[in-house]
Amino acid sequence: MEPLRFTCEPDPENPGWMRWEATDHTRYNHVFIGPLLVKHESDLTCRVRMDIAAHHTNAGGTIHGGTTLGFADVSMFAALFVLTGVDPIGATTIDLSMQFVGAGRARKPIDAVVELLRETRRLAFLRGTILQGERIVSAFSGTARKPSLPAP
Repeated sequence: MEPLRFTCEPDPENPGWMRWEATDHTRYNHVFIGPLLVKHESDLTCRVRMDIAAHHTNAGGTIHGGTTLGFADVSMFAALFVLTGVDPIGATTIDLSMQFVGAGRARKPIDAVVELLRETRRLAFLRGTILQGERIVSAFSGTARKPSLPAP
């Protein structure tokens, strides 16, 4: 069995949170998104937190829409792992729709509150809201195809 290419371990600096991180620090998830914090909130809901740095912003000084969209995509797989144990390696995004509601500010973390709507043998249907504090930055929904199961 191939080793998990993500770690999800308790974060001593943030009690109650797990640190979700790509083990290969040369890949998109680590280089651009960075380590994330995840918290299992209910049977079907997970909170995923991302720190926002200057390189995540646009020329206007607010969070770039591509950052928000990339975070939503990665948060679906982090949440799916936390909620179901599905290894994201080999999983793919089938679709992702986002509604940009408000501008996010630089240097303040954003949270994706992700809900697992339905899970089948091959697919997971999710939706979420990206918040900065109490402010809604965006809403999204997406479908993830789970990794292929090894042949028996």
